[in-house]
Amino acid sequence: MKVNQVELVISAVKPAQYPEDSLPEFALAGRSNVGKSSFINKMIHRKSMARISSKPGKTQTLNFYKIEEALYFVDVPGYGFAKVSKKERESWGKMIETYLTTREQLRACVLIVDLRHPPTEDDVMMYHFLKHYNIPVIVVATKADKIPKGKWQKHLKVVKERLEFNPADDIVVFSSETGQGKDEAWGVIRKRMK
Repeated sequence: MKVNQVELVISAVKPAQYPEDSLPEFALAGRSNVGKSSFINKMIHRKSMARISSKPGKTQTLNFYKIEEALYFVDVPGYGFAKVSKKERESWGKMIETYLTTREQLRACVLIVDLRHPPTEDDVMMYHFLKHYNIPVIVVATKADKIPKGKWQKHLKVVKERLEFNPADDIVVFSSETGQGKDEAWGVIRKRMK
């Protein structure tokens, strides 16, 4: 998809603030510092639309990015980052859960994992949470440029086994450095927009 038009419409913390149009939405979930912002920026062809922070755990709201008047990327706070208080983490958890389980416009959740390492406990919990609520998942295994191409399948196998990956979901090998997987990711998203 050629992206010319993107705007951050709102940073929401409760349903009353969500956009009122009925465009399809794709939530972006992943560990703090796994590369969610880099993924968004690569997908929308922008350098810094989504803020990349040296301090993980910066996203504390649901950020709705409207793309080409056709769909939204909804960046949700990263999980698994210890430097925020337990209370803060709980309130984010509630906010994310409310959005994921009640939003009719949500078409799929893009779960971003690091291809180099087995998914963390938090990644597995998130995947199982999404499956529990029958939310389609697009797993994006990022940082592919950091491993030789010949080893991708081996790493993918580890990701799938650890998540107990459901074949009804999609999985894309991605690199925000090289653009590997960008077209495939857009293809999968387009397929889910209906």
